[in-house]
Amino acid sequence: MSIEVRPVRDGDFFAWLDVYAEYARFYETELTDQKALVLWSWLTDPEHEEDGYVAVDGDRIVGLAHVREFARPLEGDRGLFLDDLFVVEEERGKGVGSALIQKARALAEERGLGVVQWITAQDNATAQKLYDAVASRTSWVTYEIDLASAPVEAGRA
Repeated sequence: MSIEVRPVRDGDFFAWLDVYAEYARFYETELTDQKALVLWSWLTDPEHEEDGYVAVDGDRIVGLAHVREFARPLEGDRGLFLDDLFVVEEERGKGVGSALIQKARALAEERGLGVVQWITAQDNATAQKLYDAVASRTSWVTYEIDLASAPVEAGRA
């Protein structure tokens, strides 16, 4: 297996979509055509903050990573956030995930950024084995307010 990690290209859409749909199923998230097309438009727009990379074995896409820069006010610099990282099941354990993370690290270094960060599901033990080998686990706890389903706070109408 010879893995190349490169930016997404216009002709990658359907192969990328197959892998991204597997990613959505893995996280039990509905991937509508509209969501997929919006993300693809971001990934292929050089002016958009989200960048997409694919891991390719020959002509076959076997993994993907989506990244974006973010501000780090307390550090006075910027970082790179790895929004999505996924390797097709039959290719796991073969270095594809490591290659994608290394690409993110290389991008951050090229851009003079201070950190690469990402999150994963608490029960994603397989991925965490890789992450523990290449990065430091932090003590931060993540919270979110889902505005589509959250009740309006008391006192706000």
